Amino acid sequence: MPYNEELDITRIPKHIAIIMDGNGRWAKQRGHERSFGHQAGAQTVHIIAEEAAKLGVRYLTLYTFSTENWNRPANEVAAIMALLFDSIEEEIFMKNNISFRIIGDMGMLPENVRHSLLQCIERTSVNTGMCLVLALSYSSRWEITETTKQIAREVQQGKLSIDHITEDYISSRLTTNFMPDPDLLIRTGGELRLSNYLLWQAAYSELYFCETFWPDFREEEFRKAIYEFQKRERRFGKTSEQI
Repeated sequence: MPYNEELDITRIPKHIAIIMDGNGRWAKQRGHERSFGHQAGAQTVHIIAEEAAKLGVRYLTLYTFSTENWNRPANEVAAIMALLFDSIEEEIFMKNNISFRIIGDMGMLPENVRHSLLQCIERTSVNTGMCLVLALSYSSRWEITETTKQIAREVQQGKLSIDHITEDYISSRLTTNFMPDPDLLIRTGGELRLSNYLLWQAAYSELYFCETFWPDFREEEFRKAIYEFQKRERRFGKTSEQI
């Protein structure tokens, strides 16, 4: 079905978040090491980022490596870190007017990876189109815990009254404070859970799950997710009559 012809271009989600799942299983089905799947998944990132920018998505946030992923076998973690270092192609960002950001505990990353990512962030900061955000060494529980500590210190130091702690204030202290909450959250690979990803921010996100492994996720499947999003009524706790 040609979903690109069905889309209402005036109702493209401003912020799409994706849990890129299935790289390892995709590789194992083909008799390869899991790292082969991560390499294929990196190519999908380029494809979907370009498609999202073309459609007018303003923020695309990709769950790349969770804090829990540090517990995976050391050789797989090393392969992912090497892939991060090698796959940041600034040409793709510059050609598509895409800026680049990171959310997560960057202090956990190897120095060469962190340096490469920070360089890309700086060089693409002049771009005015879509912002591609990688969630690296990230989890919602880590983020909320760190934010809680930060707010507690502000109260302890007399800089903040407890009465001033609101939902908006908490949101302003999260690592995602520079962008709106995701309108649409996609998970590939057939699993039906959020896996500690943007739990605060996804309170009213529309969720879309598909069986397709991330290395096989292409433009048509991406447009299909947006098409399904556009068919839904977003009520944010209200009734249909109030919308």
